[in-house]
Amino acid sequence: MTGSDLPAPFTTLASPHRLNAVIENSEFLAFAQRADTPEEALSQLAALRERYPDATHHCWAYHIGPLYRFHDDGEPGGTAGAPILRAIEGQGVDHVMVVVVRSYGGVKLGTGGLVRAYGGTAAECLRTAPRETVRPRRTLTVQVPFEHLSALYHLLGTFDTVRGEEGYTASGVTLDVGVHPEDAGAFAAALRDATRGAAGVEGPDA
Repeated sequence: MTGSDLPAPFTTLASPHRLNAVIENSEFLAFAQRADTPEEALSQLAALRERYPDATHHCWAYHIGPLYRFHDDGEPGGTAGAPILRAIEGQGVDHVMVVVVRSYGGVKLGTGGLVRAYGGTAAECLRTAPRETVRPRRTLTVQVPFEHLSALYHLLGTFDTVRGEEGYTASGVTLDVGVHPEDAGAFAAALRDATRGAAGVEGPDA
């Protein structure tokens, strides 16, 4: 995979976040969480529907790379889901699902009021949520004899790596290692040096 094939870095949420607001006697609970697939986003929605079964509306939107979707869940068209999606885009975050759970308080907000309530609570929830930047990684496949495992584990800690699942052969271990693109060559060279050439490394820039 070349540099141009790698996805661009993006900013997402470091942990789930919640915001409570009461507007004209209606309670709005905004929940924001990282989601890397539509299925993951919808599972978060399902969990909140189960957690708040008596709420009047569960309105939501997700933005995951080029994918996005939103839903008004019974509110007038365009007053809930779309404002939540605009809040996600306006806050500059990606791979995010936001659900705003409303419990009706007896006072009608009107179209403009609903847009402000849903969009505003979603935006404030995202604004106050902890964030992190996700950078793309390349996957290298390494093969290391058993006697050099300590060198491999040391380098995994020295470099910013993500370990995949280990496999075992008669002579050693195979492991997929996620590294940042700019570290691929240095990691491969360091592993070969540390194992006196006994390690095998396959992957881009290795």
